[in-house]
Amino acid sequence: MEQPGSSTLLAQEQTKHLQKSLGRMDILLLVVAAVVSIEVLGQVSGFGGETFTWTLILAVTFMIPYGLVFAETGGTFTEEGGVYVWTKMAFGRVVAAIAALFTWVTQPVWVGGAMAFVAVETWSEYVQPVEAGGVGDYLFKLGFIWITVTSAVISLKHGKWLPSLGAILKVLFLAFFLVVTAVYGFQHGFNGLNLAFFSPTMAGFLGVTPLLLFSFLGFESGNSAAGEMKNPAKDVPISIARTSVLAAASYLLPILAILLVVPLDEITGIGGLFGAVSTVFTVFGSAAGLMLSISAVVFCFVLVSQGAAWMIISDRMQAMAAADGSFYGGFFGRFHPKLGTPIRINTLSGVVATLFMLAAMQMTGSSSALFGVVLTISISTFLLSYLIAIPAVVRLRTKYPAVPRPFKVPVSDTGFKILGGICFAWIAVGSWVAVFPGTLERVFGIDYDFEGTWGLSQSAFASFALGTLGSILVLGIVGYIFGKKVREEKQDGQGDDAPASESAAESVTV
Repeated sequence: MEQPGSSTLLAQEQTKHLQKSLGRMDILLLVVAAVVSIEVLGQVSGFGGETFTWTLILAVTFMIPYGLVFAETGGTFTEEGGVYVWTKMAFGRVVAAIAALFTWVTQPVWVGGAMAFVAVETWSEYVQPVEAGGVGDYLFKLGFIWITVTSAVISLKHGKWLPSLGAILKVLFLAFFLVVTAVYGFQHGFNGLNLAFFSPTMAGFLGVTPLLLFSFLGFESGNSAAGEMKNPAKDVPISIARTSVLAAASYLLPILAILLVVPLDEITGIGGLFGAVSTVFTVFGSAAGLMLSISAVVFCFVLVSQGAAWMIISDRMQAMAAADGSFYGGFFGRFHPKLGTPIRINTLSGVVATLFMLAAMQMTGSSSALFGVVLTISISTFLLSYLIAIPAVVRLRTKYPAVPRPFKVPVSDTGFKILGGICFAWIAVGSWVAVFPGTLERVFGIDYDFEGTWGLSQSAFASFALGTLGSILVLGIVGYIFGKKVREEKQDGQGDDAPASESAAESVTV
């Protein structure tokens, strides 16, 4: 009988094509490029001063325990595939297939259904007008999607430079924005903020939690390419720690800056960040327009690099799942022997992103409404994957106690479970709010104008959201069925515990 910890012959063959090209700085930049989502800054800032308060609360009560449990796991179990491998070791292949699918599909949905729209909106407003719904609009979005795919197709040795440069520009962009905001504030004054403005409310909690969780998640995503890292056992925990600190600063400081200079009623999901940028850039006088155009070009490049980073990371995880018989057999599970990249799954991501972009343009109205709806769809799929991944990494602590841990959280197994439980509770709340917005508000007696909030009816939202989740589940079920032939191939013959323990122990001593 097949053992949960074993891998298929096809999966074992594909690891031979992996090229170790990621050093510690590469891992850090790749994760920063993927995780720090500056395009959501305007959306979360729309909840006012309590956005800053809730961001600070989550940075302490969620990011710290989340970073700790995944730093230990990521430095211990360093096989290519990341979350898929961990979940399979903890709960078996079927559960791992579901977790991997929800993680993977989030990225093409996000790239095609939101990031491409943010990019074209920014370009049209500050660089060159693009007619909404016109040929140029479609071409821009298609170009955006397939540039991200191309960067994932080429060898990681070369493809990593796009997200790496994007990560550097992202940090520089935010730092420059903060400096200019300070200059503007000293010249013109800031919004009159007081402690009451930052007071948290239940309405704000329910509104902002899914957005912030979506922004904070993904520090362990680099492990999807762990087989291509030079020293993952040491580099992953350090990279997660540094990324966590950088991410917290990259959200807290810009959110505060936006609140200081942009009137709350003028903050929108797409225009919030650049509304603040255009306001503070008046310090450049007649050069303000040029500076805005340059910033918009940089911003669009950052978005492309972010999409590329996620394509590089998540496609590798899903390719390993396919090679392991969990997603349409072996067709999507093959890595190019020379490039070392999963070209077939890369192409599938591009197709899914394109289809979702086309569907999103037809099914929703304004850009702001579109951005909010697609953002919520992406949040729901991403958070749902963590309802599986977090219990999995907690179970690995006790299921494989003999595996050497280069970094071990200095708590008992019970303490580790508590850390995981805190993360799980946050994710559970965020998932419910993302999939069923407005329901908890009614429970707490909070007035909730659904159409006013989302720009479309609740029935239209439900059709779009539940239809997307249903389609993903069907895709996963059919994919798993078609993977039966690969799963039934002769295995490596090791027992349930042996592959996980031995491979992990071997990897941490390299």
